Amino acid sequence: MKKKIFLGFFWKFNEQITGQLVTFIVSIVLARILTPQDYGIVALINVFISIADVFVTNGFGSALIQKKDADDVDFSTMFYISGIFSIMVYVVLFLIAPYIAKFYNNSELTLIFRIFALKLPLSAFNAIQQAYVSKKMLFQKIFVSTTVSSIVSGLIGICIAYLGYGIWALVVQYILNTVIISVVLFLQLDWHPQLKFSWAAGKPLLNYGWKIVATSFLGAFFNQLRTLLLGKVYTPSELAFYNRGQKFPELLSQNIDGTISTVLFPAISEYNNDLPKVKNMIRKSLRISTFIIMPLMFGMAATAKPIILILLTSKWIASVPYMQYLCIAGAFGTVSNTNMQAISAIGRSDVLLKLELMKKPLYLILLIIGLKISVLAVAYTMTIYAVCAALLNMSPNRKLLNYKFKEQIADILPALVLSIIMFIIVNSITLLNLSMLLTFVVQIFVGIFVYVFLSMIFKLEAYKYILNNILKAR
Repeated sequence: MKKKIFLGFFWKFNEQITGQLVTFIVSIVLARILTPQDYGIVALINVFISIADVFVTNGFGSALIQKKDADDVDFSTMFYISGIFSIMVYVVLFLIAPYIAKFYNNSELTLIFRIFALKLPLSAFNAIQQAYVSKKMLFQKIFVSTTVSSIVSGLIGICIAYLGYGIWALVVQYILNTVIISVVLFLQLDWHPQLKFSWAAGKPLLNYGWKIVATSFLGAFFNQLRTLLLGKVYTPSELAFYNRGQKFPELLSQNIDGTISTVLFPAISEYNNDLPKVKNMIRKSLRISTFIIMPLMFGMAATAKPIILILLTSKWIASVPYMQYLCIAGAFGTVSNTNMQAISAIGRSDVLLKLELMKKPLYLILLIIGLKISVLAVAYTMTIYAVCAALLNMSPNRKLLNYKFKEQIADILPALVLSIIMFIIVNSITLLNLSMLLTFVVQIFVGIFVYVFLSMIFKLEAYKYILNNILKAR
């Protein structure tokens, strides 16, 4: 299992890095061709697509991974259930498209929305494929499919944008990305949907999965509610600046935290009856993830201005403060994700649902306060929420895994403190009035040196663990 986990991390991380790097480069090119208005419109549409996507991609796959002895009957059963759900959801979206367009006072949204929503039935098939890959820890397959889909869909999107089709470049890119991933995985995997269906097999999976769906729905709904209200109260351009500032911390979160979560969930599920072992796995994961993610997030917050100006040009300069606040929010996201993966892996999807029901009233209050003030205030209140959510998500594992609150704080605090110190030093380099490119280069090298040096001085356990594994690999 240790070898499987290591290889899983290796291939999943490479998949995330390669896919996100290609997507990042494509987004840079598209951001130079398209306007903030185009991105703002897609963000408005994606509010509803992201919420609907929960019903076809969340829960079903997690149930298959969590079940120890899932077989072909289970996978095929969930494939058909997921497919039926996705078609029903698409029909609903197709019918409400004109009302959404009217809500935003933009008649062009109807056709764009209906075409964009076609990715949902495709995502349903891909969700079961991804569950099979995770269950078997065949992450090399995802690496291949993601790399191919990112490159091909990205190049086609750039061509369409260059030809002057505007927003359609983004729509086609998103749909093609899902199609190509599914096709490449279909060609690689030895599992394909079969003419097998068992309600007896599907019922317990649905019993676990619906709570995951409900939990994910609450998370997606309130996250997208923020975008919906921002798009309604403020202009699409202001929304685009917020979303663009959010993209950079999301890039890091998806690459690193996403890798850890994706591999950790099936690994813990194998030992979900051995709670002391699960606790040890979670402790190690939390130390390592915070050691890696927190300095990256705080470092990105310190270098936000050079990143935006160098990569996106001055027309996106308004994204800088959003990026800084949301980087800090992302630093605490890994604490939430690690704890929630443990709860899910031991089969307590009911606890996850209760957590969401507790957190969302606070989210709504903070969102309303931010909306009353400004778009930037929303970024600030979302940062406050990220910290509060992390503390709440830590709570259940005190009883479930005997992972006490003070133990979790002790595991998190070293990386947090060193990251804050590094942030202060790196941010102060802007006072030297160097050129933007030179400032960025100096900030990167100083940030790495300061964080590694402090980790050595204070002998952080995560640092020693990572260093020892690198030396063993050599």
